[in-house]
Amino acid sequence: MKPVLAATLAALLAATAPATAAPAVAAPATEAEDPPASSAGERFRSDEVRSTGSVTVGGTRIPYQAIAGTLVVHPRDWDDVPARDEAGKKDGKTQAEASMFYVAYVRTGVPAASRPITFVFNGGPGSSSIWLHMGAFGPVRVETGDAGQASAAPYRVVANDQALLDASDLIFIDAPGTGFSRVAGKDRDKAFYGVDQDIHAFARFVVEFLSKHGRWASPKYLFGESYGTMRAAGLARALQDQDVDLNGVMLLSDILNWDLVPDDPQANPGIDLPYIVSLPTYAATAWYHRRVADRPDDLQAFLAEVERFATTDYALALMQGNALPAAQRQAIAEKLAAYTGLPVAYLLKTNLRIEYGALQKELLQDRDLTTGTLDTRFTGWTIDPLSKVADYDPQGSAIGAAYAGAFNDYVRGTLHYGEGRHYQTSLDVYGSWDYKHQPPGAGKPLIALPNVLPDLAVAMKRNPTMKIMVNGGWFDVSTPYFAGVYELRHLPVPAALQANIEYRYYPSGHMVYLHRPSLKALHDNVADFIRRTDNIGER
Repeated sequence: MKPVLAATLAALLAATAPATAAPAVAAPATEAEDPPASSAGERFRSDEVRSTGSVTVGGTRIPYQAIAGTLVVHPRDWDDVPARDEAGKKDGKTQAEASMFYVAYVRTGVPAASRPITFVFNGGPGSSSIWLHMGAFGPVRVETGDAGQASAAPYRVVANDQALLDASDLIFIDAPGTGFSRVAGKDRDKAFYGVDQDIHAFARFVVEFLSKHGRWASPKYLFGESYGTMRAAGLARALQDQDVDLNGVMLLSDILNWDLVPDDPQANPGIDLPYIVSLPTYAATAWYHRRVADRPDDLQAFLAEVERFATTDYALALMQGNALPAAQRQAIAEKLAAYTGLPVAYLLKTNLRIEYGALQKELLQDRDLTTGTLDTRFTGWTIDPLSKVADYDPQGSAIGAAYAGAFNDYVRGTLHYGEGRHYQTSLDVYGSWDYKHQPPGAGKPLIALPNVLPDLAVAMKRNPTMKIMVNGGWFDVSTPYFAGVYELRHLPVPAALQANIEYRYYPSGHMVYLHRPSLKALHDNVADFIRRTDNIGER
């Protein structure tokens, strides 16, 4: 498998001219040093640096306090009594622990109980949270343009008029080992780098944050992107064991059932669902690049047509495997060609099954271009014209340096945190990640690709007031939007709880917010979702 998000990106931003708007710091704050060792054998201690700023959203100035800091969390079954060897001496091998970095933005002058709080994170696994922080909802945003290579440094950072602070306080969290988060101690990788280990660490972080900052009475939300949606679904259930019920869970570019990932599905013959749920995104890509014959003006109507074909004639054809009659095979190939812009002869060679890397490589091969993975609107020069699939993701290459450079400047210059430390934008844990997951009711972790739909279903049944918001981009082949629709339609909950799920889709890719009109629509939809579900009433 290839990373869904973290490894293809690299993020952050660097401020430029005086026109660049960034939060003003109220008073000089001291630089945070590496968290010192604490008692009881711990390696880390929580720290924080506070500053103030303001941002204008919808014509309203919103003052806030920014808190950049860390909280220390431990793995499941952690024992706070120092281990001892057979001779009774303290064991020199410190138990595993993590120092999790976060940046919180808290609106000032508003009682905590009257203010929603949203925990925000990206995915990977192995990604920091800078993408959502600096591209979507934080008070400043890096400008990278739309569907093209970002300009070289200096990178432009602007006040974010789509910051989500008009609806909620925000806590951007870096997963253990990413950003300024660190792990240490015995078996530290095993303790934190896995589906269930990661969910547990985030659950402990949320509980500690609520206690430290007095936010137990606040309306509570999760916002996860990509693998972060898998984390969010599992976290919604795990937090219930910590006496935390959520008002809502917001998913962006969701992947809750890993069996639907359209990544090397040819290595798993007989499993055809990834091809079926990916087809509408392939068609959207061909439509965008004008490779669809008799291209319609209405993309949504076109996608609805492709969805019907994918779940009927195409699905039935794939189910027949090698028993599919030749005439029917030819007819399906011709229909696929009309929707995807790929040649009929090529589609017959693929046995009617298109891997997304092949679509990226083949669609614009006559122009020596490769389309993006996270956002197929992006294109880049093909590296190896003879390769079978795409060699890289042009979208990640286009924006990574801009995000990375800009955030490193912002976090040190404005938030006054991180001097002397390295910010790990993404961590290469994808291949070593522990994908075993123990869903509710299972006696032990399942040795299979993870599926957190049971977790989300149990969380919704135990808390029937919790609402779910699903967001996605039409041009994302890493987590196709129709795969998300399929997942949630198969969520094992009654019809009354299905009514608690709403869907929003955008003419953008995996990182919906890279497209400015889609960023505004995403902000407006999410802010409206929070206001409808926070139980605060008119404000």
